[in-house]
Amino acid sequence: MTHPVPAATPDSRQKRVLVIAYSQTGQLAAIIERLLDPLRADPRIAVHVETLRPQPAFPFPWSIARFFDAFPESAHLEPPALAPLSLTGDEEFDLVILPWQVWFLAPSQPVTAFLKHPVAAKLLHGKPVVSVIACRNMWMLALEKMKKLLADVGAELIDNVALTDRAPTMATLFTAPAWLLTGKRKPIPGLPVAGVSAQDTARSIRFGRALRDALLDDREKLRQPLLCGLAAVEANPRLLVSERAATRSFYLWGKLLRAAGGPGAWQRRPLLLLYVLFLITLILTVVPLSLILQALLRPFLTRRLAALKEVHEQPSGSGTERLHQYDF
Repeated sequence: MTHPVPAATPDSRQKRVLVIAYSQTGQLAAIIERLLDPLRADPRIAVHVETLRPQPAFPFPWSIARFFDAFPESAHLEPPALAPLSLTGDEEFDLVILPWQVWFLAPSQPVTAFLKHPVAAKLLHGKPVVSVIACRNMWMLALEKMKKLLADVGAELIDNVALTDRAPTMATLFTAPAWLLTGKRKPIPGLPVAGVSAQDTARSIRFGRALRDALLDDREKLRQPLLCGLAAVEANPRLLVSERAATRSFYLWGKLLRAAGGPGAWQRRPLLLLYVLFLITLILTVVPLSLILQALLRPFLTRRLAALKEVHEQPSGSGTERLHQYDF
């Protein structure tokens, strides 16, 4: 739901929050609605939700052909056009909340399209941004791409929340695609429900409570994290090997597919079939082998993994020292 854009009056004490919204399955929308509840309930805060509408629209559930046809442009950060925005870029906001999904280990195409839109360069320049990710479990390298996109428009990432599917990695390799292709969160008997849990979705209200208090205390002006101590993110550096291998393959195969034709081109189809076979082989070999190898080498990798974990959990961290204040 889109709320009126607050007027930028110099003497206004009302805090203004911009939310960039795109949710294909509805999962991210549910999380953000929960997060926004405390902000909307406070008359001292005005929230504007800008819903992105890519053209053409992406389907849900996906067909197999359309799903894999989306990866070349996702990997190369070459998104589709967006329907006209309701914002001109002249509006003023105190804080930007940027919810996003991970598509083929990159920010989703609609969000990438917004960040490359001329209006985004005006709206986000010099603004503090809170990133909110909802995904399967691999997001670390996608966040690095997001940081670059934000830096390109002069925005500053002050917080990152990552809500992931807590099921075992090998299970999610089947449940997540099945959800996207069928529209059902539990299409495979015996395997877990796909996606972020209902409990984690409900608990995302803690971030809204903390942001409300921070805004009313003018702490967004300090350009420092506002969500530390709230278990905002937990990085799993053991997945980095798989992320790097998959990211490299998406980029290289994506380059080949883009050379064959644009989205939907029939010339892509034989190459897409070949890539699907390659990807299945990658999933069945590289992912389990990397996890097994790291498990065997864990005694020797402990310090390295701990250092990587700390780096990728910035800026908000995985600390829990403030949960008692906001998670109730």
